[in-house]
Amino acid sequence: MFGQLVRRGFSDPAAAQRLLDAPALVDLSRDAPLLDALGATADPDLALLGLVRLTEALEAVDDAELRTFLGTLRTAKPLRDRLLGVLGASDALGDHLASHPLDWKTLAVYESVDLNPGIEEFGSELAAATEPDRLRALYRRCVLTIAARDLCGTSDLAETAAELADLATATLRAALRLASAEAPEDAAACRLAVVGLGKCGGRELNYVSDVDVVFVAEPAGGAEEDAALQAATRLASRMMRICSDTTAEGTIWEVDANLRPEGRNGPLVRTLSSHLVYYQRWAKTWEFQALLKARPVAGDAELGHEYLDAVGPMVWQAAERENFVGDVQQMRRRVVANIPRAQLDRELKLGPGGLRDVEFAVQLLQLVHGRTDTSLRSPTTLDALAALAEGGYVGRQDASELDAAYRFLRTLEHRIQLHQMRRTHLMPEPESDQRRLGRSLGFRSEPVTELHKSWRRYAAAVRRLHEKLFYRPLLDAVAQLDVGEVRLSTSAARERLEALGYADPAAALRHLEALASGVSRKAAIQRTLLPVLLGWFADSADPDAGLLNFRKVSDALGKTPWYLRLLRDEGAAAENLARVLSAGRLAPDLLLRAPEAVALLGDDDGLRPRSRASLEQEALAAVGRADGSEQAVAAVRGVRRRELFRTAAADIIGAYGTEHLAPGDPAVGLDRLGDSLTDINAAALAGALRAAVRAAWGDELPTRFAVIAMGRFGGHEMGYGSDADILFVHESREGVSEHEAGKAAFAVATEMRRLLELPSTDPPLVLDTDLRPEGKTGTLARSLTSYAAYYRRWAQVWESQALLRAEPIAGDRGLGERFVELVDPLRYPAGGLDEDGLREVRRLKARMENERLPRGADPTTHTKLGRGGLTDVEWTVQLLQLRHAAEVPELRTTRTRRALAAARAAGLLDGEDAETLDEAWMLATRVRNAAMLVRGTPSDTFPSDPRELGGVARYLGYEPGHVGELLDDYRRITRRARGVMERLFYDED
Repeated sequence: MFGQLVRRGFSDPAAAQRLLDAPALVDLSRDAPLLDALGATADPDLALLGLVRLTEALEAVDDAELRTFLGTLRTAKPLRDRLLGVLGASDALGDHLASHPLDWKTLAVYESVDLNPGIEEFGSELAAATEPDRLRALYRRCVLTIAARDLCGTSDLAETAAELADLATATLRAALRLASAEAPEDAAACRLAVVGLGKCGGRELNYVSDVDVVFVAEPAGGAEEDAALQAATRLASRMMRICSDTTAEGTIWEVDANLRPEGRNGPLVRTLSSHLVYYQRWAKTWEFQALLKARPVAGDAELGHEYLDAVGPMVWQAAERENFVGDVQQMRRRVVANIPRAQLDRELKLGPGGLRDVEFAVQLLQLVHGRTDTSLRSPTTLDALAALAEGGYVGRQDASELDAAYRFLRTLEHRIQLHQMRRTHLMPEPESDQRRLGRSLGFRSEPVTELHKSWRRYAAAVRRLHEKLFYRPLLDAVAQLDVGEVRLSTSAARERLEALGYADPAAALRHLEALASGVSRKAAIQRTLLPVLLGWFADSADPDAGLLNFRKVSDALGKTPWYLRLLRDEGAAAENLARVLSAGRLAPDLLLRAPEAVALLGDDDGLRPRSRASLEQEALAAVGRADGSEQAVAAVRGVRRRELFRTAAADIIGAYGTEHLAPGDPAVGLDRLGDSLTDINAAALAGALRAAVRAAWGDELPTRFAVIAMGRFGGHEMGYGSDADILFVHESREGVSEHEAGKAAFAVATEMRRLLELPSTDPPLVLDTDLRPEGKTGTLARSLTSYAAYYRRWAQVWESQALLRAEPIAGDRGLGERFVELVDPLRYPAGGLDEDGLREVRRLKARMENERLPRGADPTTHTKLGRGGLTDVEWTVQLLQLRHAAEVPELRTTRTRRALAAARAAGLLDGEDAETLDEAWMLATRVRNAAMLVRGTPSDTFPSDPRELGGVARYLGYEPGHVGELLDDYRRITRRARGVMERLFYDED
């Protein structure tokens, strides 16, 4: 027999056997259905003990009652399962049955789902209460019925919570009736309404929970207001004591009125007008959040609904309060911070991943979006969550995960409270209690292990989704909109578009209608996004272009399920996209060629530049998968296009100061941009080289081959519109003639240029080889030996100057390093530049100023060749390198700003001059990049179109309308740089 008991889950089979041998149960002790039913409970030992106590209590009442009970227990399986289910889960309800043994009969009343008890049924049950103790006993009997249905699965969580709330409502009404009967004169002097808040108001109550209420009163029967309020206060106080006092019959629950105006320091009862004055003048954000679940539950129903009608509009206007979203978020953080450290890991309700995370996220979304969408105004968490999912405010999968997690956590909370009928949200520490909980949830093989595994899994899901929804940047932006702006009615939308600076409101309205009309889920999400996006577009110089580009991207990705979900849910994706689409032509053009790149905007990691090694690996892998060289380079161009978009998006977003991608120091962001563009183009060249070699020679070329970056490419200072200045160098392999090696190298170089110049919608990568020996007329690809011979005999000063930026960028690494060793003596001449060389550099600079500035160009604003522009700074720095790099190793760098810093550190120019040159170089570089981002085509001048010029100014951090200030600043900074340049470059030492 012991073995059977152990298999059925008894922890102490010896004690169980003694109980089964009790006189009342001896006839049932070998009844398999009874043993099976006991074994199906959360705690078979506890269930058996409760059963024995109940039979003893019934025997003390009447032998006939005991016989009736035992006969029913043997033959009625539904009753047996319900009774034993309660006894195995709740010691407290077992105590109640031992004290009120005839209450077992109530478990046979509700046999079907169609007979769920509600307020009316509970009210009928409690109507027999003529004094408080009788009410407490009847209340516990009703809880017994609810628990039995819950534990046997007849009611799900939502139904159980609603039944408990309905029972609480009926109890409050009964308690108020008793209080009124004790003081009829008080009842006659006032109209008193009890309004439920919290879980009671939302019809989602726990087994043991404070019942949150506020009291509203008005005079009645000709009473003065003060007298009426005093009478109402006495009634309310008495009603609260009836519910919360502890007697031999136990207690019901605390009635908590601390959510009233001024909290526990305020009057218990107020008139309706007093409530309204308080909420209009002094209420804090959390008080409106609490009112979201307000529901009249007892007393004067008409007054209760008047209260609800009066405060309701305030609730749905609360999101318009200054810093509303931040206040709610801060309140949630404060709750977590106040949890005792010893309890943090056991908290089901308040801790991270707990019930409050779900409730706060749902309530915040309700308060923000429920202003205009009345379907979201349910006070019940699960119903509100379903409405948020239906309306597109929360993803279906996210809502499903939250729903499942919330049901699990609430059910676990219920099971914990049922055991002793105590208000607690902590996981009990004894293993025996955890075993009972696990079994009550259906975990039988390893109940404790399975319980903790499920709890942690659901808690992790809740925390992840809470962070995603609760701290969603879009929420704060939506909350700051006026209701009229959120609704986007045609007239309101036109007025707002005009006010925001849209140049063509009619066209903008057509875009809005195309995006948001209809009843589809896509249109619903767009209606949530667009009011906020319009404001972000308007923060740019060309909001019309931003909206048009958004429509194009949305049309391209309209059937892609993740697109709108990304904008709604993931971090700052929506704001990032708005910034990118309205910042000019380059980034939107890149995005529209591959709209799936929108996914990069969802988080910071998506916008971080990738390393050159990872880019080269991807490019070479793409070449390896391609069928031919042209397909290979097309794939490489696709990688480059995506990475250019990543870089441009990060640059634009950083310019708005909304990301850490571009730190506060513009120099850091500019250096990072140059590195990123250099790495992208280096990877593209590596891929094109591999494709060109594979096409004719397979895996190995008959000569070693390297690509040397020159100019801005070699200096890691490329802009969006920069050409790739390069040299090709080769070295024949052993056993290969110079002629054959040269022929192969020329073929590879020619094929690389051809492949990269093929017509394509992707941004071009123009290879400029004009810096090679003999310029355009020289051999396209030379051997290392040929380079050495040429530089030894024919090198000119300008070639030494150009080689200051030479850096191996692709191909054979060893060959590239040997090329650098070859040219180092040329670009860092021992003893510095001689007098003839110095005069030649100065002559070349003067000639360039006279001949290369485009006709009609303004020399004060031309970023490259203008006064104080890029060329002025770079030639000044390069002259210092040619003269002093042999003695100052720190000057041996291809980067302008790094060489400038080294010259300053070496005392070759003073700090003020260095800062002046650095500032001018950075500003000119940023203007060129901004012009390319805005216009989509390379330019060395400021745009002439006012909107484009405004876009450049916005990128550079100038507020709208301050274009003139930008031009003034540019001229001032470059004028100072020109003065430094003339003094350092042309003055004789």
